[in-house]
Amino acid sequence: MKDLIVVRGGGDLATGTIYKLRKCGFPVLILETAAPSAIRRNVAFSEAVYQGSQQVEDMTCRRADSLAEAVCLLEAGELPLLVDEPGQAIAALHPMAVVDAILAKRNLGTHREMAPITVALGPGFAAGVDVDAVVETQRGHNLGRVLWQGAAAPNTGVPGIIAGYGKERVIHSPAAGILRNVCHITDTVRKGQVIAEVETETGSVPVEATLDGLLRGLIRDGYPVTKGFKIADIDPRMGEYQNCFTISDKARCIAGGVVEAVLHLKGERGL
Repeated sequence: MKDLIVVRGGGDLATGTIYKLRKCGFPVLILETAAPSAIRRNVAFSEAVYQGSQQVEDMTCRRADSLAEAVCLLEAGELPLLVDEPGQAIAALHPMAVVDAILAKRNLGTHREMAPITVALGPGFAAGVDVDAVVETQRGHNLGRVLWQGAAAPNTGVPGIIAGYGKERVIHSPAAGILRNVCHITDTVRKGQVIAEVETETGSVPVEATLDGLLRGLIRDGYPVTKGFKIADIDPRMGEYQNCFTISDKARCIAGGVVEAVLHLKGERGL
């Protein structure tokens, strides 16, 4: 428990970081909300909130229903997830490091006093002020770079380009209501095809595919959404079926930055 790292957030990008930290030998505790909204659910440890456990590649995460159970799982060498949005477990466990991987594009409460080492992913944090280090999450030359001063690039709201497509790859809810899935992750879809419906007070609103491709991500059936909420992700590369089950290049690159920051600060501070 001496080298315990608490990661706030268990979405697909956070999962890349969690996976790499565990492979490097660090015990990790994941803290999540009671209703996570991961789109790439097949590669998000946050799904353990709903299912009790979640396997990503060769690693399994198990939901703990109490802090005591989480500690038991850690002591057994397992990867636990605890529903603890405020991060109360951090004060109780005194981890070596806290990594904010919520990717909310703003700081939801992480600060440098939480642990000897604090790292945050993406915009919303100032390195050397809010946390010790910030890892760049915007695609491009600086993806995965560790920043020791200043902030990551601001959120553009435009997804990275894959096979010539950017904003078209991501689908947002056309209305507020309850999402009902028509298609499933790994389905091949065509532009204009109905992939889901949003149940509203006045009826169902169809959600259509914005391009031909592979449905790589889709929020779980029954999730309450607001208008404009990000709900699906289409990969225009039809032959990339296995990508639905593996951690992305972006997540692995960001994870490398986190490991670099943690190991550097651990050595520098003699932890």
